[in-house]
Amino acid sequence: MSAHGKLPLVSVLIPAFNHERFVQRCLDSVLEDPYPAKEIIVIDDGSTDRTAACIADWLARHGHELHVEFVRRGNRGISATLNELAARARGEFLRLGASDDYLLPGGTEALVRYLLSRPLKRAVIGDSMVVDAEGNKLHDSGMRDLHGADKRLYDSDEGIKRAVISRWAIGGPVALLRKNALETVDRWTEGLRIDDWDFFLRLAACDALGFIDVSVCAYRLHGNNVSKTRHAATRIVNLSESRQVALRRAGLFEEPYRSLLKAQVHYISAKIAFLQKQPFSLAVHMLAFVLLRWSSKIRLPWTGATLEKA
Repeated sequence: MSAHGKLPLVSVLIPAFNHERFVQRCLDSVLEDPYPAKEIIVIDDGSTDRTAACIADWLARHGHELHVEFVRRGNRGISATLNELAARARGEFLRLGASDDYLLPGGTEALVRYLLSRPLKRAVIGDSMVVDAEGNKLHDSGMRDLHGADKRLYDSDEGIKRAVISRWAIGGPVALLRKNALETVDRWTEGLRIDDWDFFLRLAACDALGFIDVSVCAYRLHGNNVSKTRHAATRIVNLSESRQVALRRAGLFEEPYRSLLKAQVHYISAKIAFLQKQPFSLAVHMLAFVLLRWSSKIRLPWTGATLEKA
């Protein structure tokens, strides 16, 4: 319990890497959020630009206004950085940040209220507003407008499993989790470049993930987002990693969700075959995808929304 009455301390975790243009806006947004019981833990993960200097400049101006821990070290990757941030955090709740995005006022309190009212949930996600490099709004809903997600799926545990498996639609710092949730899902898997799908698959598998239909952050599209690259070789690496994640986590799910995740393995493999210009492999994986998806779909419980197309 914090000094702010019944509101628990929230540690905002910010992994920072080569975002000199955006990181001060990110830090400003934590300060501007009216939620009172908060701290910032920020690690510069070996930036080669002025990100660390920008953080230091911000601290010189605002460091007295709330507790901030700033670490600068060599590059270790996003998953290792998130694990270190969490280990340094003092809060009961962890708000996952990103140095190129920023929080929206009121989002932290809305996420905290959800978890306080649902003790069995270990994490909750909200929606995001999408902005460009200059901060101009592009979309009201990152989930709906950017990723094409049906947000009705997130109204139930079954729907969340379907959504997290079939159409990953989480962008930006939309999540709040209990610090003790990391003991359940074994923290972030180090070595992964795209770490969040792996993390949220593990939460969804044990019905530990909730959702609020509130925009809690601004997700910035600026051309250098890791998951948005158009470079074919990089996309193949990212897709291959996603395929390994799906194979590794399939055993966590019961049927029909296990088959649904296996179908996703074939869909990812088809994308790789397309990029590698292998039409026969593409056709085989798409056939397996359709069959597994159909098989899982007829066994899925009704959740008020149709199964999304991949």
